[in-house]
Amino acid sequence: MSRLQIPAHIPTDAIVECVPNISEGRDRAIIDAVVAAAAAVDGVTVLDVDPGKATNRTVITFVGSPAAVLEGALAVVRTARDRIDMRKHSGAHPRMGATDVCPLVPVSGITMEQCAELAHVLGRAIGDELGVPVWFYERAATRPERANLATVRSGEYEGLSARLVDGGDAPDAGPALWSDAVAKSGATAVGARPFLIAYNINLNTTNTKKAMKIAALIREKGILRRDAQQEIVRDADGNGIRDPGMFKCIKAIGWYIEEYGRCQVSINFTDYTVSSLHDVVDATRRVADQEGVVVTGSELVGLVPLDALTRAGRHYLGRQGLNPGAPEAELIEVAVQSLGLRDLGPFDARERIIEHRIRQDGPLVGKTVRAFVDTLSSRAPAPGGGSVAALCGALGAGLVAMVGQLTTGKAGYEATWAAQDAAAVQAQALKEAFLADVDADTAAFDGIMAAFALPKGTLDEKKARRAAVQAATRVAIEVPLAVLERCVGAVDVVEVALQGNENARSDAGVAALVLRACAEGAYYNVNINLGGFRDEAFAADARSRSKAAFDAVRTRCDEIGARVRSQLNA
Repeated sequence: MSRLQIPAHIPTDAIVECVPNISEGRDRAIIDAVVAAAAAVDGVTVLDVDPGKATNRTVITFVGSPAAVLEGALAVVRTARDRIDMRKHSGAHPRMGATDVCPLVPVSGITMEQCAELAHVLGRAIGDELGVPVWFYERAATRPERANLATVRSGEYEGLSARLVDGGDAPDAGPALWSDAVAKSGATAVGARPFLIAYNINLNTTNTKKAMKIAALIREKGILRRDAQQEIVRDADGNGIRDPGMFKCIKAIGWYIEEYGRCQVSINFTDYTVSSLHDVVDATRRVADQEGVVVTGSELVGLVPLDALTRAGRHYLGRQGLNPGAPEAELIEVAVQSLGLRDLGPFDARERIIEHRIRQDGPLVGKTVRAFVDTLSSRAPAPGGGSVAALCGALGAGLVAMVGQLTTGKAGYEATWAAQDAAAVQAQALKEAFLADVDADTAAFDGIMAAFALPKGTLDEKKARRAAVQAATRVAIEVPLAVLERCVGAVDVVEVALQGNENARSDAGVAALVLRACAEGAYYNVNINLGGFRDEAFAADARSRSKAAFDAVRTRCDEIGARVRSQLNA
């Protein structure tokens, strides 16, 4: 049994990326076995497998929930340990183990700090279960000097025995002594780091020097300083002095691509939350213009987190004086057009955005309105009131976003534009969460029915069935409880909508009405499922939380309704 215990405060529906690098790039049978081990884990989606013969190394990329990714990573390390003998390994790339590095990357719904916690859970499991020495690096480092992977991997595999024999640089997890098993497996560095976006900006020039200069001006490393005679300025030791570039967490070079017949600025965004796609592209356009060069568009290499593109979409809407609280699909299209991502070919968001590769609308949300209502009105017991309550929440949040967009840019409301922008953005996020719970509520009900259908002929079967019913019932409580508590924040943005365009006052009022219905419907669903739940402590907490949330929403929505009726003279 795996010891991978996910901390309770880490969201179960978050998306994490894992990029293990294994020390095998030539034997396809070994590579396929390692990849298959990850892919066999329920909830893991393998996005890319990149073997290198010269480096004798393969980079594997997969994503999933925190629990799925940790199980997948453990399976990768286990299979690599069993199939790769480091005593026989050679390659051009630095390495110290069968699985050389195994970084975790936050994609959505999870923080870097939480990813570092997951890295520690994974590293300890690798050490304890698999007997592989583990050092933590980057954001998961336990000492400042171990944040740098080069330091952690110092001496590579060949220097590992001395590190363990001397005991002066003990690993963070796993065996601290050299043995035949460790000699075969080597060691693994487990870390947490930001998502790396590989991105090229296209130029209308074949002049590589121009491209290199533009790259040097924007990258963190900067550009060599030159005097009036264009000679490099050097320090006392003869080293060239650099002027820092415009952006942190940016690595860039300029090159000529014969296939395209033009130059590009090739960029690695090592943390797009520090330096964004849109800010770097905008600055590159300005710098290129000073060099007499035109940016014709850009090219994404690999995949991108949804957040990076929605940030860009909101940025470009804001520059137009429009409310940035637009639907996700509109934000993506604005970003794609504004960044010029179709300059060299088509851009399919379903294939290029990580979240879209692994998440689609649920079966209910994906229906037409008529199909949903027809299903609702059929003999099927689900969807039912819980899904309808969540849908009411999505409708209320959607109305708030609409009011915001009808207010921003409208004369006479200048004082509230900023608040309307923020409320609309928040409302869109709430809308997406409520929509996800339309299907989650029905899935929870289906889970209870599946548990009740389990066999109960023997004492062991009865015990397993009772446990399954209780586990499924807990989920059926947690889903509507989350919907109900989310309503509290949704009412906050309704209050902002009431300060918006007067012509949309009735819309803000309807938002409050459907949110009240959402809250009461979710409250009913929490309580009906609590009736058969045996965990008294959890039940008491759920009752207390649900009543507090419902009372707050009901009181505030009633007050909003009274205000709207008064304003409408109704």
